[in-house]
Amino acid sequence: MFNQAKMVMKIKKAQKELANEIIEIEAGDGAVVVRITGEQKIKKISIDPERVDLDDIAELERWIETAVKDAISKSQAVAAEKMKPLMGSLGMGGM
Repeated sequence: MFNQAKMVMKIKKAQKELANEIIEIEAGDGAVVVRITGEQKIKKISIDPERVDLDDIAELERWIETAVKDAISKSQAVAAEKMKPLMGSLGMGGM
């Protein structure tokens, strides 16, 4: 029972760390910046108007899509790396 409580505390600590971890991804040479937490919650999307051609909105849309996809992917990798040791302790190492 004590080991379960200890594991739950470790998992909650890891989740809190992921919530506080901010990952920043750029696209379009910095035209679009996405900030996302380790919990995969988007905190902010910034667009630099000086790097955007308003006559080519499709390009801006592609940059946003790319930045969001890359941010989610990076966030998932960070979360997996942080949780990996804990999952091994639970007998879930092969997930």
